[in-house]
Amino acid sequence: MEIRVEHLTKRFYDRGRRQTTTAVSDLTLTAPDGALMGLLGPSGCGKSTTLNMICGLEKPDEGRIFFGGEDVTDLPPEVRGVGMVFQNYALYPHLTVLQNILFPLENLKGAARPSREEMVRRARETAALVEIEALLDRRPRELSGGQQQRVAIARALVKRPRVLLLDEPLSNLDARLRLQTREEICRIQRETGITTLFVTHDQEEAMSISHRIAVMREGLLMQEGAPQQVYDDPACLFVARFLGTPPINVFSGEVRRGALLLDGRAVLEVPEAADGPVWAGIRPEGFLPRPDGPLRCALSRVEVLGRDVSMVCTHPACENGSLRAIVPSRREAEASGGAFALRPDKVFLFDREREIRIPFRAARA
Repeated sequence: MEIRVEHLTKRFYDRGRRQTTTAVSDLTLTAPDGALMGLLGPSGCGKSTTLNMICGLEKPDEGRIFFGGEDVTDLPPEVRGVGMVFQNYALYPHLTVLQNILFPLENLKGAARPSREEMVRRARETAALVEIEALLDRRPRELSGGQQQRVAIARALVKRPRVLLLDEPLSNLDARLRLQTREEICRIQRETGITTLFVTHDQEEAMSISHRIAVMREGLLMQEGAPQQVYDDPACLFVARFLGTPPINVFSGEVRRGALLLDGRAVLEVPEAADGPVWAGIRPEGFLPRPDGPLRCALSRVEVLGRDVSMVCTHPACENGSLRAIVPSRREAEASGGAFALRPDKVFLFDREREIRIPFRAARA
């Protein structure tokens, strides 16, 4: 079931301050049928508000919401065919796991309400899907955080929704459990084939499980696409900064006669880029340690972090003073003395004022 929103806008009025805040502004977005799409952005960017409008908990001030070809904008939440998983799980503490999963079915009315036997059968099948069939007699307080999350997902899936909405479902879990649970969400989504929207502020989380991501900022859609494509081809400085671990290194630079200058020194040919001041973003994997390289940095230290070798250096044009480069080996790092050549495909130029991407024709490093 394709989810499509067109020109969606939501405003909230603050009575105390007597002012209106636009939480989502003119958002147009499509989640393809059967896809898992991540809504990604910092806190307050409008991603949860978008999810609430799709679910029906909030009514948009402008725009329309479509499930497939059906306009559901004015339908109440209970008839949209949506399964919603909240950040705090929202389980009923006095009910067992089985009773929690059964709850949505027991609230169905008329012909849509299955028999008791059918309800229990569906609840047990869904529990097996999320691998909690051995926990059906327990209550939420007897479960781990990951188990509670699975119960919440089972409760959302048991009514066989047309779409599944997940609002920061992993934020209450520790790092190891987050990794395990996001793998489970991938498996469940793949096995059910339900179109899923997944809200998170964790870019690594979104990129690892999503077929597509949409990056938001202050209610605006900044960029949409496949995770790797957005990472490799950011449309603006905000997206480039937001995606990537370690984050992109940003330099204050200048383009002059087809060359990128950092602190007055030419470090890369950038054919077809217009002369003028720029922000230059260089991914950590874009540095090639070479003793004769044109980018001269002061080497602070070399860190070996399991599979990664990281060089921490300083450069006067770097936005934060220091930069981090991921390189092949400690020996190459130390031999370079902090000098680098650059991979053109990992270097991005941005307009200094508007911070939008400036294209240039990349040559080989």
